[in-house]
Amino acid sequence: MGPLLGIKIIELAGIGPGPFCGMLLADMGAEVIRIDRSKGGSKRFPDVLTRGRQSIAVDLKSEAGKAVVLKLCESADALFEGFRPGVTERLGLGPDECMKVNKALVYGRMTGWGQDGPMAQTAGHDINYIALSGALSAIGPKGEKPVPPLNLVGDFGGGGMLLAFGMVCAILEAKSSDKGQVVDTAMVDGAATLMSMFYTMTAAGMWKPERGSNMLDGGAHFYDTYETKEGEYISIGSIEPQFYALLIEKAGLDSEEYSAQMDRSRWPEYKSKLEAVFKEKTRAEWCELMEGTDVCFAPVLSLTEAAEHPHNKHRATFVESDGMLQPAPAPRFSRTQPELGVPSRIPGEDSQNVLKSAGFSDDEIQSLIESGAVSAC
Repeated sequence: MGPLLGIKIIELAGIGPGPFCGMLLADMGAEVIRIDRSKGGSKRFPDVLTRGRQSIAVDLKSEAGKAVVLKLCESADALFEGFRPGVTERLGLGPDECMKVNKALVYGRMTGWGQDGPMAQTAGHDINYIALSGALSAIGPKGEKPVPPLNLVGDFGGGGMLLAFGMVCAILEAKSSDKGQVVDTAMVDGAATLMSMFYTMTAAGMWKPERGSNMLDGGAHFYDTYETKEGEYISIGSIEPQFYALLIEKAGLDSEEYSAQMDRSRWPEYKSKLEAVFKEKTRAEWCELMEGTDVCFAPVLSLTEAAEHPHNKHRATFVESDGMLQPAPAPRFSRTQPELGVPSRIPGEDSQNVLKSAGFSDDEIQSLIESGAVSAC
């Protein structure tokens, strides 16, 4: 099911944020056809990021392989790729070629630096993109070096998720205009967009450039993680006065002593005392005291622990599929509830089915496979 049921999208296979974009779209019900490299391959382990779509393995450097992709574009709503600028043009599969066979095709592009600019042709990774956006400089303990927040901010948030959003926007517009367009998604742009609130706070004089000195970066005693008796961790986010008062109460602290909540000069002192307090009990004991209250509290769970938490189990936030634990599709919808599609596929596993659905005859399919333009397994 899902709200994108009836939308057809072609994915030129890449790594990381590209497959994540494809997963998001497929989770929402779109028919996503993944164009993998020819020669197929063996499925060594399930890959959550490739769930929910069929795979056809194509030699993009061959004329026959290029013709297959263009044929698929004829009936598609969108195509997306994650190569460096100019790569698909050199393959003969750039926006001009693809939109020539389908004027309403949305052409999604994702790179680190964007399609133009001084660094457009330069290699990079998530850490570099978020560094240039200003995001990385704000993350890390006070007086220490910046800490990469996994590759969530650039690759997945600023890249894959923003590309999916941009493509859906362009597909909606194409339904009324009957004209396609290029969606230029740069991870540096996306990471900058995610930092919008902090640029506002900086302009208002509410954000210091020194890491670990602000309310939301671990500088405040009421918004941080704390180690517990047995070496586990809990998270506290008691920003609002009423939530802060409850934190002080539940932690057994003196409300008068801790009354200067927003006095930054007191934060180090308060934090030091809270560190000692939270080490007096185990994580389970603090959960017993604070979980389910308005303290704004949660235990810091591992990936496997998260799936076993009662709240996540109630909402089925995680599911078992393709032999592994994985996050369920999100968000939820009241009518068009998304469901997991087919599990991750071996490259080329669906080549023949995809070609047949696109209108290729049995003889044409056999010829494509024999020539190596398409691989099947």
